Amino acid sequence: MPELDFEKGEILNINKPIGWTSFDVVKKVRKHIRVKVGHAGTLDPFAAGVLLLCTGRATKQVPRLMALEKEYVAQLELGVVTDTLDPTGQVVVRRQVPQLNATQIEQICQGFTGEIEQVPPMFSAVKVNGRRLYELARKGKTIERQPRKVTIYELELLDFESPFLTVRVVCSKGTYIRSLASDLGEALGCGAYVKALTRTRIGPYRLEEAWTVEGFIREISKQSVLA
Repeated sequence: MPELDFEKGEILNINKPIGWTSFDVVKKVRKHIRVKVGHAGTLDPFAAGVLLLCTGRATKQVPRLMALEKEYVAQLELGVVTDTLDPTGQVVVRRQVPQLNATQIEQICQGFTGEIEQVPPMFSAVKVNGRRLYELARKGKTIERQPRKVTIYELELLDFESPFLTVRVVCSKGTYIRSLASDLGEALGCGAYVKALTRTRIGPYRLEEAWTVEGFIREISKQSVLA
């Protein structure tokens, strides 16, 4: 690993672990490099994968990085809907999963490519009238949300073994994979939620090139010793 200048500014590609918030990663890294750190695009705690951290003067690049296209691999469970649309929520609907084959699913996936409209989940950080939606959702409130336009560049079926299907999604900024999964589940006639989610790429930054948190800290600790 080349010598890094965190004050001048670095963009760090970190593999966020499952169970951590994005800010947990920021705090951990900031504690060891002791300069300003920001992140470019939140990942939910249940999700893993590419999280870009900007240090020092590179924090000015956060808006540019957030605008880059993103790629995810998501496993959906059909026939089950949770209030959060992910595995952290309470099951609110169970339905019979119809007889489906890969060809049928691929055809329906095609209908979700291009520019589409999405309604943000209630459990999200979107603000309506100055309140975060998740704050209202935690109080059991549901309010009307305005749909937003996003672009799904690719929606590829990777695997299907009922009731589980795995898709690869390449999408624009602002896309909610949980909403996409819910809408896809409804189109398949049974509902769905995201059981597992990994962000595999942001622009040119790929998961296979990402640092684990532990590996990054270990490497910069070596540099400190050698300095």
